Amino acid sequence: MAFPVDLRRCQILGLAGTACLALGGETAGALPVADLLHPASARAALGLVGVYFGVVLLIAAWLLLGRPVRGPRPPAPGSLLLVLATWAAPLLLAPPLFSRDVYSYLAQGAMVEAHLDVYAHGPSQLGGPLADEVAPLWRHTGAPYGPVFLAVAAALSGLTRGELPAGLFGMRLVALAGVALMAAALPRLARHSGADPSAALWLGALNPLVLLHLVAGAHNDAVMLGVGLVSALGRWPVLGAVLVTLAALVKAPAVLGLAAVVALQVRAGRSPAKALVTTTAAAAGTTAAATAVAGTGYGWVGALNTPVSPQNWALTTLLGRVTRALLEHLGSDLAPLAVPAWHALGIVTAVIAIALIWLRLRLSPVYALGLSLAAVAALGPAIRPWYALWGLFLIAAAAPSTSVRHRTAAVTGVLALSVLPSGGPADTGQLVLAVSGGALAVVVLWQAHQAQLAPALGGAA
Repeated sequence: MAFPVDLRRCQILGLAGTACLALGGETAGALPVADLLHPASARAALGLVGVYFGVVLLIAAWLLLGRPVRGPRPPAPGSLLLVLATWAAPLLLAPPLFSRDVYSYLAQGAMVEAHLDVYAHGPSQLGGPLADEVAPLWRHTGAPYGPVFLAVAAALSGLTRGELPAGLFGMRLVALAGVALMAAALPRLARHSGADPSAALWLGALNPLVLLHLVAGAHNDAVMLGVGLVSALGRWPVLGAVLVTLAALVKAPAVLGLAAVVALQVRAGRSPAKALVTTTAAAAGTTAAATAVAGTGYGWVGALNTPVSPQNWALTTLLGRVTRALLEHLGSDLAPLAVPAWHALGIVTAVIAIALIWLRLRLSPVYALGLSLAAVAALGPAIRPWYALWGLFLIAAAAPSTSVRHRTAAVTGVLALSVLPSGGPADTGQLVLAVSGGALAVVVLWQAHQAQLAPALGGAA
């Protein structure tokens, strides 16, 4: 027997989930060093259970919301945007969750403000309490981000004068601005692609990964994606190339969007040579101007080779580790080359996949770009759950079939459960607590479902 899903119930259920996330994060999140608790402490354990309890509630609310969205009378985009705002509200003042990257952003912004070379030196060069907040792995590593984002981080550093709470809140507001741009652009992009705007908002903007990592984690991917999506809305190809370039000068993967700018011009009747020249000139001019204004120089080009985390679980890294272990067992001198070789193979495979997507599959430019970004995330040397969002928004807006959206939703639902709220590696005890919190949420949801089911069955009898 099927029961109608009330939009308000989904809104309240998701709100309960993000409220639990925010409360649990107060003791189990990526807290400032002075506030960190030992993972074995009772408060940290309770917080970890609470966070995963909230994550499962949020995923359940999102999945339930998908039913009316796929129904004959889907909610209007405005109603879905209200749901998104409600779900995001508890996370505004929550501590950083699932990653310590936001501390790196603040330290790098302070370095630019202090006229230190952020590409040649890591935050350790800055010194002081802000550098101490950066994860140890990245304290001695140059920034892998472009001058546009570093200019934003430097401006925020000047406004907040290095005060950590104000800086964290400011960086979250920057991420929220990116999410707002995405949410505003998705319905129009979906209409342009012949897709349902409500379905695009559900899969794209209301996706748990957006709330967990772009809002709660305050990742700069939100700025890259927000600016990049807006670029797809205009009718002026030069402006589109400028916006895509600005997005790429936040984070490099957005540069693939220039291929979509060229393809859209060709579809509009412009010759391929002219489209390529126009786009290249706009991109080069934007890069030169933005780099000059930011004053960071071109060190970001070399910084793209930033090393990956040893705990990274990208496919090519995992295969490289397995290969290295086998070669070490066999006593081969080639063991140290295993991981770099797999990384190189992954990059080559991604390039081939992108070429096939654009040259052979005859897809719409928006959908082709989404698949290309997904290939880069899946086959690159490093992966994080929020990397899945690179292609997700474009796939949400332009996927040619419902089955593609369903598979994308399944993947992102799994990824939403894959990182601890502290952003650090998990031990057995933490995994047990996380599973316990998720299992408790499943039990509560099941009991609520049974309680809702009982009166209906009684009435039918």
